[in-house]
Amino acid sequence: MKSVLIMRLTAMGDVAMTAPIVASACRANPNVHFSVLSTPLFEPFFEPLPNFTFIGTNIRKEKGGLPGLWRLFCELRARGGAEDKIPAKFDLVLDFHDVLRTKVLRNLFRMAGVRVFSVDKGRASKRELVSGRQRRQLKHMTERYADVFRSAGIEVPADRYVRSALDLPQAAMPWAAHRADEYWIGISPFAQHRSKMYPSDRMIRVVEGLLRRHNVRVFFFGGGSVEAEAARLMIEAATQNDVIAKDRCHNVINVMPLRDEMALMSHLDCMVSMDSSNMHICSLFGVRVVSLWGGTHPFAGFLGYGQDYNDAVQGATMPLCRTREA
Repeated sequence: MKSVLIMRLTAMGDVAMTAPIVASACRANPNVHFSVLSTPLFEPFFEPLPNFTFIGTNIRKEKGGLPGLWRLFCELRARGGAEDKIPAKFDLVLDFHDVLRTKVLRNLFRMAGVRVFSVDKGRASKRELVSGRQRRQLKHMTERYADVFRSAGIEVPADRYVRSALDLPQAAMPWAAHRADEYWIGISPFAQHRSKMYPSDRMIRVVEGLLRRHNVRVFFFGGGSVEAEAARLMIEAATQNDVIAKDRCHNVINVMPLRDEMALMSHLDCMVSMDSSNMHICSLFGVRVVSLWGGTHPFAGFLGYGQDYNDAVQGATMPLCRTREA
């Protein structure tokens, strides 16, 4: 049995995009054991499989600088054996991140005699796209991850892999009785950068339009206290004094852990999202996502896994390769 280490440390959406490819490789190669090195928070993205192990590390806090990376390398080299849930020492290392930290780690493994393969992010093509010199669809990042597996001689099926819906979390049970008669729509109005966010006044109008349908229930997703308060204000503006509409609009930010949020997302009929991590989390479960793009564009290869490009809406104020205007 081969033992393979995959490195993808950050960010949330990028790690989520690796999950379906890793799961597909796991299922197609039962004689290979796969381990993913990433941030502990992201473990729920990966389906528990018999030939898979998640290794969590807060690399920026705990393994900073060259001494920290050396300690992490030594810890990784020491892994293997029944107690460690990894059948053998790593004999392949796949770098899905290709940043300074992972370059140091993969070179240490290479010097130790371990075969190493790294992702081609297509940085030159992306620079041409951003500059406007070219206007074409680039290879999707999930396909770039699959290419790394294939370079290493590991089979990855071409078929799209989708996880089954998870059980609804306890916090969502009060709404479960209405599920069969309603459309459940997620709203993820936030992103790491303001240029990627749809204006809040327009999003309020979107929510108002959805709630005019008596059989629609809306859930706001995000993270952090600032976003939770912003979502509360948006819900208040969209529902105003309409008690019935307010009863069908829920702010679940900071209400449940990530694993439970994922479970709720897996039962949505649709998610309205920015170019953000929630688009990629919904894509794990095959949930349709209407994605709103501002300062970025799906041509760069970051559309949700398996999503339809016709559901990607490019803002009119961001003319770079825009598809449909908001």
